[in-house]
Amino acid sequence: MKRRDFLKTAGVGLAASTAVAAPAIAQSMPELKWRLAASWPKSLDTLFGACETFAKYVKEATDNKFQIQTFAAGEIVPGLQVFDATANGTIEMCHTATYYYFGKDPTWALFCAVPFGQNQRQQNAWFYQGEGQKLLDDFSGKHNVKCLLMGNTGCQMGGWFRKEIKTVDDLKGLKMRIGGWAGKTMTKLGVIPQQIAGGDIYPSLEKGTIDAAEWVGPYDDEKLGFYKVAKYYYYPGWWEGGTTNHTMINKAKWESLPKSYQAILETAAAYANSDEMAKYDANNPAALKRLVAKGAQLRPFSRDIMQACLKASNEVNAEESAKNPTYKKVLKSMQDFRNDENLWWQVAEYSFESFMIRSRTNG
Repeated sequence: MKRRDFLKTAGVGLAASTAVAAPAIAQSMPELKWRLAASWPKSLDTLFGACETFAKYVKEATDNKFQIQTFAAGEIVPGLQVFDATANGTIEMCHTATYYYFGKDPTWALFCAVPFGQNQRQQNAWFYQGEGQKLLDDFSGKHNVKCLLMGNTGCQMGGWFRKEIKTVDDLKGLKMRIGGWAGKTMTKLGVIPQQIAGGDIYPSLEKGTIDAAEWVGPYDDEKLGFYKVAKYYYYPGWWEGGTTNHTMINKAKWESLPKSYQAILETAAAYANSDEMAKYDANNPAALKRLVAKGAQLRPFSRDIMQACLKASNEVNAEESAKNPTYKKVLKSMQDFRNDENLWWQVAEYSFESFMIRSRTNG
């Protein structure tokens, strides 16, 4: 074949292949505009910030073809109604804590945080390498949503109290804002749990509608101003050793996405998951120092209180497992994984950190 003929033929072939490929590429990267409603106020640059980080990376990874607009609690629906809005298709997705929805089924709490559950690294390992994500997919699919890990707070604080809590009896009759399934455990100890969205906690505490409140930890708690209306700051938050947040996506919307977009959402959520924890780890130490300087009185829960809470939590788990096979299955998976992990942590992680903490205080 002559060079001129070859180039002519090749040019025709290239044009033809381009004509075929272009529509295929366009079809695989459609232009989409979704709405994400969060359970958090915009003032929390950790929790709401995870939504913004997620949307940013999805947008950039798709050359602006897939845009997700983020809305704070109350801008479309109240913070505790974002799950329903996602499941029924009012919005495409949300960012929330699944334990808020234990009233629908307590199993939701197991995928977020439960008393004496896993820490942050154990949660990630269970979801990413254990049975966690598969169990969640099976469960959440029945509720018309797809869930992806998208943030963790780490171990939380035990909350802000108007009075000192020295004994188990001091808990009786206490009206406390406490999220999720932990309220069931607190009820056994005489506490009257209140589930209140983050932005509404301060006025409730200020007015005396509640006697105590827990949220997350120093960095967020300082922003919400709790130290101004309750001075006793207790630790640890035994009900939230490693609280996993999720983005929920309407199931039909998720299934309609090209595989490439699904992969991008999974990747962006995984980055936001890591980034949120990093923000808390980086910002909590300085925030705790500031809170103490402003008058916060740090107090540990006594061993007697911790033991009583553990006993009550075990009773709650046994009662729910007896009547809810799904809860029982997921709880066993999580607890078996946690117990194996703690064996390893006892050998290496805990030993190392305990030494380092003693070394710090010893100079």
